[in-house]
Amino acid sequence: MIEVCYAPKGSGNWPHVVLVGKGITFDTGGVSLKRPYESMVGMKSDMAGAAAVLVATVAMARVKPKVRVTALLMTAENSLSATAQRPSDVIKQFGGTTVEVLNTDAEGRLVLADGLAYADLKLDPDYLVDLATLTGAATLGLGRQYAAMYTRNKSLAKKFTEIGEKIGEKVWHMPLVDDYIQALESDIADINHLADKFDFSAGSITAALFLENFVGKRNWIHLDIAGTGRSETDSGENIKGGTGFGSRLLIEWLETF
Repeated sequence: MIEVCYAPKGSGNWPHVVLVGKGITFDTGGVSLKRPYESMVGMKSDMAGAAAVLVATVAMARVKPKVRVTALLMTAENSLSATAQRPSDVIKQFGGTTVEVLNTDAEGRLVLADGLAYADLKLDPDYLVDLATLTGAATLGLGRQYAAMYTRNKSLAKKFTEIGEKIGEKVWHMPLVDDYIQALESDIADINHLADKFDFSAGSITAALFLENFVGKRNWIHLDIAGTGRSETDSGENIKGGTGFGSRLLIEWLETF
């Protein structure tokens, strides 16, 4: 975990925003190796969430809004080794929640969970936002022009939607379906991380429900940028490769404080 802060002198009473970014520097899938193998070629972009929150935080030195910003970059490489995580492992997240690991290619939510729990328990944020190239399901549902946005705060969702439309980093408010929470049940841990127990076929939603276990009562937004974080072709304003999605969205939002 890499922590970067924007906190000018005299900012102690300003609102505090914590940004958590998935920073998987390369994702092979681990023991649950990705298939087909070619699908991992673009996985050097699996750190796009961490990159976006870092850029947004560093930009605050120029924007100078009256808000304290802490970025948590949750970094790791998901690869094979003699000590690699295995399906069936039970791990303990920051804060004590135990998680049954069912597929090592669902690693992003595990590193995010530690960052979100740390933010909730140690940093006392007024707003908690995470960005992650998290699920292929988000791409299937929304393509590469919209990020999937999850939050129970409707006014905050409305603000992000309006900003996204304005600057060209669009988000779509997705539901946190409470009926799907049962898919997180585990016989040997507090929860499992894959949430495919009842085959709800809602991988992006159940991933968000998993993350919600670690945010306490905070004003929280989860942005699944799996589709928008990387472009496979020159398309519109995006050139092929990493898009930087989320940087402008966060900067514009933080400037409103």
